[in-house]
Amino acid sequence: MRKTLLLLVPVALLGACAWGITLDDGAKSVRTAWNGDLTACRNLGKITVSVMDHVGPFDRNDIKVRDELEVLARNQAAKMHADTIHPLAEPADGSQPWGAYQCGGHGFTPPPRQGGSSPAPNAPPAAGGTETFPVRSG
Repeated sequence: MRKTLLLLVPVALLGACAWGITLDDGAKSVRTAWNGDLTACRNLGKITVSVMDHVGPFDRNDIKVRDELEVLARNQAAKMHADTIHPLAEPADGSQPWGAYQCGGHGFTPPPRQGGSSPAPNAPPAAGGTETFPVRSG
C-alpha cells in the first residue's frame, strides 16, 4: 500500500502543473481565428507555447492539451497587444506555434459559407453552427 502511494504522489504532482493555466483578464478579448482570411489584419509575430502532453508513461487528454495551448497563446497575444491568434501548425509534443494579429474592429473575414455568400460582420453562428470556448479547470 505504501509503495503504491509513493508511486502515485509524483504522478499526481506532475499532473498538477497544468491546473494553474488560466485565461488572463487581458486575454479575454483575444479571439481565435481557426480559419479565415487574416489579410486585413496586421501580423504582430509568432508565439510558440508548450505544455506537458504526457505525465510519465501516460499521454494527457488531447483536447485538454489543445485547450491549454490556446489559453497560453491568448495570454501571450494579449501581452503583445494582439486581438486575434491563429494556429500555424498542429500541436506536436506539447508545443504549438501561433500567429498573433491585430485586426482592430474589423475582425477577420471568415471563409465563404456553402452557396458563396458571406455572413454579415459580427453575425451569430448560423443554425447548426458551433463556437468554441476554452474550458476552465476547476
